[in-house]
Amino acid sequence: MVVGEFTQETDLLILGGGPGGYHAAFRAAEHGIQTTLVDRLPALGGVCLHRGCIPSKTLLAATELMHAAASATQMGLNFGKPKVDLDALRAWKQGVIEKLSAGLDSQCKKFKVDKVTATARFEDSKTVVLEGGTVSRIKFRRCIIAVGSKAIPLPPALAIDSKRVMNSRGALMLEDVPKTLLVIGGGYIGLELGSVYAALGSKVTVVEMLPAILAGVDADLARPLQRRLGELFEEICVETKVTALKETKGGVEVGFDGKNLPKTKTFEKVLVSIGRKPNTQDLGLEKTKVQLDAKGFIAVDAQFRTGDPKIHAIGDCIGNPMLAHKALHEGRVVADILAGKNEVFDARSIPAVVFTDPEIAWTGVTEAEAKDKGLDVLIKKIPWGASGRAVAIGRTDGLTKLICDKATHRVLGLGITGPHAGEMIAEGVLAIEMGATAYDLMTTIHPHPTLSEMIGDAAGMVG
Repeated sequence: MVVGEFTQETDLLILGGGPGGYHAAFRAAEHGIQTTLVDRLPALGGVCLHRGCIPSKTLLAATELMHAAASATQMGLNFGKPKVDLDALRAWKQGVIEKLSAGLDSQCKKFKVDKVTATARFEDSKTVVLEGGTVSRIKFRRCIIAVGSKAIPLPPALAIDSKRVMNSRGALMLEDVPKTLLVIGGGYIGLELGSVYAALGSKVTVVEMLPAILAGVDADLARPLQRRLGELFEEICVETKVTALKETKGGVEVGFDGKNLPKTKTFEKVLVSIGRKPNTQDLGLEKTKVQLDAKGFIAVDAQFRTGDPKIHAIGDCIGNPMLAHKALHEGRVVADILAGKNEVFDARSIPAVVFTDPEIAWTGVTEAEAKDKGLDVLIKKIPWGASGRAVAIGRTDGLTKLICDKATHRVLGLGITGPHAGEMIAEGVLAIEMGATAYDLMTTIHPHPTLSEMIGDAAGMVG
């Protein structure tokens, strides 16, 4: 018998090495569960580490320094125009990825998780078939599907085979800085990557078919970013869609239709950022009792059980919000459940962050959601012009917005726009989870002068 014909057995099989998968693996191993983790890539971390969260935030950190240097002139500091060494910037980004990836490998060894590099498909409800690995099959007692999501491609009528048309993965490779860049889609990924390229020198145009960019984000929170991007980008064209793409000698010629047609019709490169979809195809799920909804997401209950009693699922593949930190916590919960603990994922609040400049972060209900649900709320907004810290750093474009129940003043939602908003939103998450009131936030002593004290000041306005 050759090596490739071996069948391996394991107590817990995890498919997918992203944040949900590896966190579930490490937690399960801590509980003494024999765990095997299968991923098609040799390095753990998934899209988040290798082609998403980490590389994008690394590049955004670099461009944040460029913006800070430019704005320092108002303080009497002139650094001059920065010189960008793309090779060095790419090397820095790759170094960050490799360092974190090595850390995950160390954790695998520490917790004695068996990592297998292969592509898996279900043969039945207790076996997967592997391609590319050292064994042909793995039999499992229990399984967690954590296969994540992928970028939605252009529809076939628009798709062209051209290196000039990129998805987020291609954009993060940063092969060059095009003179002109069209971003199709005004969601957070498109705006984050568009901001990177604009800072590096590209003339960026964004087209969005909906009436506003960042659909679903509170309008008050999005407004400061819209103003800033209006200065950074060449154009932001809402209620506009792409109708045709054609590669020419000078770039990609684009057809548009809508209310706000871009002035430029030919772009050196195009970034497609129109959303993500679950990686649930080609898994062989039809050979199990796992059920998919109309959008291809795996249906699960509050303990992440699928329709198959042996199989659980977590992360992007089970539905929105498709966020790494949500998957990570789901991985911990499901591992605890499999270890016999009486756990359930019942988060009252899952924060979201757009890592643009300024950042936008929110948690709990938004004003629009409160209205749709018929909630009787108090809404208090405080612009950062009132913040000594914001004035000192020259960033008064921020805003803090608090939403409370009108009768009890219990915190229902918090939104922040401004530098480091993502670092501050956890206070709102904790407040909502603990059932805190505006009084609790107001009487929590925030350090002065900081941007975080705007949360306490907003709470003080509730009365």
